Amino acid sequence: MDKAGLLKSIAATGYNVGFGAKKHFATFDLVEKIPGWIGFISTAAGIGSLVLDFLGTKFAAAVLAILGSCTVYINGYKGKEYDRAGKKLTKIYNHLRDLYHSVEAGADVNSSYARLQELEGQFYAASISKQILFSDWYAHYKFFAQQERGWIDKQRQFTWNDMVPLSLRIALVFFAVACLWGGTYLIFF
Repeated sequence: MDKAGLLKSIAATGYNVGFGAKKHFATFDLVEKIPGWIGFISTAAGIGSLVLDFLGTKFAAAVLAILGSCTVYINGYKGKEYDRAGKKLTKIYNHLRDLYHSVEAGADVNSSYARLQELEGQFYAASISKQILFSDWYAHYKFFAQQERGWIDKQRQFTWNDMVPLSLRIALVFFAVACLWGGTYLIFF
């Protein structure tokens, strides 16, 4: 492998590791914060239903019951494990960044390739494959808006398609079509 190929490989692995770290932190954030928000919303709706009639309806109660049952799903995740894994992956990401810069500066290609393989092994060992729903969307935000990734971008040149998840784009199209259909239905029927 030559220097240019190694730099591309390090950047590709850096993207996988950096995004993986943010995905673990996204799962951690969602697992730690959503149950508290559901509890707050349920309490606020319960208090509000004493004053506002629409909050005391069967529909509102059903929505709150569904939100409450979501916490059962969320409690199956052990947030601290995702925090630890995210920290390990961030360390690996930083090592990859340093390796990239050392190869750029002229470090030995063969020993640098061996180091890359070692870091990839650590990445696979530290990753948790089970992630919570919507962590991918949140991880895209965390990686592309918060992460320093200029060294990866030199090799990869991220586009808008990379930065916005396909599943989010599809969901937005369905939402727009549903809104248009619903608005048309309300206007004409």
